[in-house]
Amino acid sequence: MPLLELPNDILISILQELELPGLSVLSRTCKALEALVNNFGWADYRRRHPRPSHSLAPAQALWTSKFHVRYDSLTDRSWKHSRCRTDFVARPLARPWKGKLQPVLAINDSRFVVACGTTIYCYIFVAFASDEVSSVEFERAVVLSHHSGQRRDITAVTFINGLKETLLVGFQNGEIEEVVFEDDTVKLFSRDLSDLHVGGVVEHLSYDNNMLLSLSSDGLAALTNLSASPCTSSGVELQKRSWVSHLCMQSSTPYAAYGTSSVTPLAIHSITNGGLTQTPTVVLGMKGYTSTTTPSSAVYGICRAPLAAPWGSSPEIIVSGWYDGQVRCYDLRSALRGPSVSGLHSPLLPVLYLSDPLQYEPIYSVSCGGGSSSHVAAGSARHSVVSFWDIRSPAKGWSVHAPGNDSSPVYDIILESSRLFGATQSRPFVFDFGPGVSSRTYPHIPRPERDGLKKGRNFGYYVTQYIHRPSA
Repeated sequence: MPLLELPNDILISILQELELPGLSVLSRTCKALEALVNNFGWADYRRRHPRPSHSLAPAQALWTSKFHVRYDSLTDRSWKHSRCRTDFVARPLARPWKGKLQPVLAINDSRFVVACGTTIYCYIFVAFASDEVSSVEFERAVVLSHHSGQRRDITAVTFINGLKETLLVGFQNGEIEEVVFEDDTVKLFSRDLSDLHVGGVVEHLSYDNNMLLSLSSDGLAALTNLSASPCTSSGVELQKRSWVSHLCMQSSTPYAAYGTSSVTPLAIHSITNGGLTQTPTVVLGMKGYTSTTTPSSAVYGICRAPLAAPWGSSPEIIVSGWYDGQVRCYDLRSALRGPSVSGLHSPLLPVLYLSDPLQYEPIYSVSCGGGSSSHVAAGSARHSVVSFWDIRSPAKGWSVHAPGNDSSPVYDIILESSRLFGATQSRPFVFDFGPGVSSRTYPHIPRPERDGLKKGRNFGYYVTQYIHRPSA
């Protein structure tokens, strides 16, 4: 039977088995198959190969499925080549700030915010045409002053879902406030949960599915149901210097992960009946130590593993950045255990280690995404270095300095399909691996030479990069 005489549902089932080369060849066979691929094939391919990206959302709403797949394919190629050459655009998003600050980042489908000191710098994503990428435009700077006139630095931010565009902001005095972006105005509200961390620094905020996990530097973790009226909270005292949290409500058993400074610096607490378990469900450890030689360490960054991880796209796979410069990946479903630590738990051991042989500094931030949804990115504590690994080929990592080569930590990063947003003590920056970057894609930087920037390829600036070679 000729192919075109088959029913459409069978033809569509065939399309679902094809990868990019097959779909491309089939679409060039005849007009009937081209129409079938355009109407069904490209959209199904996108569904099977997701590339999450907040900053591209306004443009993706205008793209055809074919254009979307083409963009992702060119982006994947750029990621593949960037290990050996600078095949991406590197740009700062602003001139250097005054003084040395410790910024934090947050993003949703319409905005990217950089919070440092008492100020929130807001960037919006704008789509101009159906064949262009979203531009990143500076919107405004918002200074959050205290009603008493006292200075309070911002220490944590996260966007939450709702009818209005809302950002939750944590401060060094323990307060948590709500910033609402409404048309051309910004409104500031106090939340009912503002007194949860009084006396401590709000170190980190994590949000997922109407639940907020707030963590103070002195180890108080609070889980708050934001959909309840009034908000209801449950807490746990970690009794350790605490740095970072990760909330996952999509897992079969929802959980919270905490990064602390201790002999057990990474622990998982299950969430049952809307509350946190008071003791760890599992402790995540390191290879190579016995129960009597386990040193104290710290974890500063936690995120979900990339979707194309070899162990699957499960939310129970997490990536963590450690004080010893290692990035460790854990599968919470694994049975690989080490010796018990301090007579407590037999720690779950990593399924993968990642590191830059030239960098021994702590890892301050981690994020996953990138080309083929298979990359891990890590921000180092010195020299504004960001390291990348394709988790499918972990030995072939590479690193790059942020524009300007600031002698600074990379305090926070957000990795999307084609863009990495980051921030040093001096300014925010972006690496763009996608096609279509133009002069209006990113904010103009006046007199870049005064800020130590050298003109690079296309519309970017020169950056120093190197590939990871095994240490002798």
